[in-house]
Amino acid sequence: MADLQLQILKEVDASGSIENTLQVPVFAKIDAAQIYAALNSLQAKQMITYSKIETDKWVLTPEAESFLVGGSPEYRVMEAVLKSVEGLTISDLKSQLGAIGAVGQGKAFKNQWLGKDGEKLVSKVDQLPEDVVVAQLKEIKETGKLSDKKELTELKKRKLVQQVKIVGYKVIKGEQFALEIKSYETDITADMISSGSWKTADFKPLNFKSEGIYPESGALHPLNKVREEFRQIFFSMGFTEMPSNQYVETGFWNFDTLFVPQQHPARDLQDTFYLKDPVKAGKPEDEEYWNNIKQVHQEGKYGSIGYRYPWKEAESLRMVLRTHTTAISSAMLHDLAKNPRPIRLFSIDRVFRNEAVDATHLAEFHQVEGVIAGYDITLGDLIGFMEDFFAKMGVNGLRFKAAYNPYTEPSLEIFAYHKGLKKWVEIGNSGMFRPEMLESMGLPKNMRVLGWGLSLERPTMIKYGVSNIRELLGHKVSLDFIETNPAARLDEDLV
Repeated sequence: MADLQLQILKEVDASGSIENTLQVPVFAKIDAAQIYAALNSLQAKQMITYSKIETDKWVLTPEAESFLVGGSPEYRVMEAVLKSVEGLTISDLKSQLGAIGAVGQGKAFKNQWLGKDGEKLVSKVDQLPEDVVVAQLKEIKETGKLSDKKELTELKKRKLVQQVKIVGYKVIKGEQFALEIKSYETDITADMISSGSWKTADFKPLNFKSEGIYPESGALHPLNKVREEFRQIFFSMGFTEMPSNQYVETGFWNFDTLFVPQQHPARDLQDTFYLKDPVKAGKPEDEEYWNNIKQVHQEGKYGSIGYRYPWKEAESLRMVLRTHTTAISSAMLHDLAKNPRPIRLFSIDRVFRNEAVDATHLAEFHQVEGVIAGYDITLGDLIGFMEDFFAKMGVNGLRFKAAYNPYTEPSLEIFAYHKGLKKWVEIGNSGMFRPEMLESMGLPKNMRVLGWGLSLERPTMIKYGVSNIRELLGHKVSLDFIETNPAARLDEDLV
């Protein structure tokens, strides 16, 4: 270590500074960790200061290194074909070169070096071609790069090269620069006090910027951090949180009360998780409400003609994992009918869908939902509120598009411009709850209810720069990612 430190000081003294340790031959073959340790020690003594320089470099894979010895597969195939007097078949080539023969044969055909005459492989060139691949690999090994970007991409596809990050350092003189490395005392000992030598001793400066050992502790998941930020936005706008910890619902609350017909595709096994035990629940206590829902579906009521199908009680009582938190909203609005009044409610909790898992979908996710009940409120109130709500998350300039939902009319999809993707993306769904849904509960005719919903995962992924939802939830999650990311703040542009 001392020899390396002294070498660094000599190089700095000779040139005034070191612009990049990677460009100094004496340091090029020394491990970066050793250089880093030596620089840290010198900087602590104020003899030098340094800064990191990161450079991308292309290096050869073990397979590519073997090509430098024996040649590329296409070159070796052409060498074998040209040497053969009687000609080679594909099976002959495989027996001679093994797996390399199959790879090299394809590349030789692509380069138009090789053709076929029946079962025989025929050379289309008179002499052995230059092994361009090996020449390119040598250039990369010597310089860490390749001037032809197209060929570099091809080598990358063949898994012959890979990019690595190498670290160098810029070094300049410090306040205490010298060619002699002093030893500094770090503590005052009893002997130093008794002898008085502490008065003339040189002590190592205290580093007040050094961080202490981080205490072991738990950490909130990014979803919980964003969830809490959403909750604070709702509370600041006068909302009350709904009790949403009931994951199992009946088809009655999850679908029927929301005017979703029993033949709707969403109720099939492809989209819904049904329970095996218990298979069904008992009927709700409110018999009048039960009959109203049945009549709305079968014959129509409250101005609706209904769906005109035989509504089945058994289907309504089937137990399901809730597919949306709107089932909770429906139950809360039913309770509101006992004492109708303007109210604002929200929930943020898990819902379940029988979907194929991919980079943007899981079988369960979190739904953010808000509901506002008031007398004679209109679609304009919904649009105005959506703009205020999303503005608190830093999302402005919304666009709305007409949509269809079984339980809202009119319905609107909410879009915002995503600066990263440079396009408009859907960020939520909204609408005015249908009269036949509300009046079935016993709510007054002039009481309107508007609602909207969005997922919790999408804004979290955007906020933390996660492209694959499986890196946010599941076995691919990095615990370091959860621990080190700060709490989200939604006062900057989310999209």
